[in-house]
Amino acid sequence: MSEHSHRPTPRAARMDDSAEVARLCTELGYPATTDEMAARLSVVISAGDRQVFVVEDGDRLLGWIGIELRTTLETGRKAEIIGLVVDAQSRRSGTGKALVEAAENWVRQHGLDAITVRSNTVRLESHPFYEGIGFVRRKSQHVYLKTLE
Repeated sequence: MSEHSHRPTPRAARMDDSAEVARLCTELGYPATTDEMAARLSVVISAGDRQVFVVEDGDRLLGWIGIELRTTLETGRKAEIIGLVVDAQSRRSGTGKALVEAAENWVRQHGLDAITVRSNTVRLESHPFYEGIGFVRRKSQHVYLKTLE
């Protein structure tokens, strides 16, 4: 962020953010091309049950957050942060907190009063971040993947 800016101000993602969202995904360890990200972002932006917010500084994105509403048989309707990335040079600047607050406001507008997030155990820096902004650890779990032939 520039020296003159104050608090990061998130906005809804747009299609022209695809390259920067892809860059940040790659930084997090999930490589994606601009074209791949544009296809994904198009689906997310057009869906009413999910949203992506970004914080920009000039032509660069400092971070993005993805939030999704889902309905499950066991818990009903709930909201979950499905991705949060802050550029390595912008961490501890308030960007992550501002993005989470934007997601929380969006969730409230959809009539819910809670939000969950899953954080990989290897992302050690994320755990104190979430706990520091009011998240409480509820459980740990294993994630399994089966490749289909």
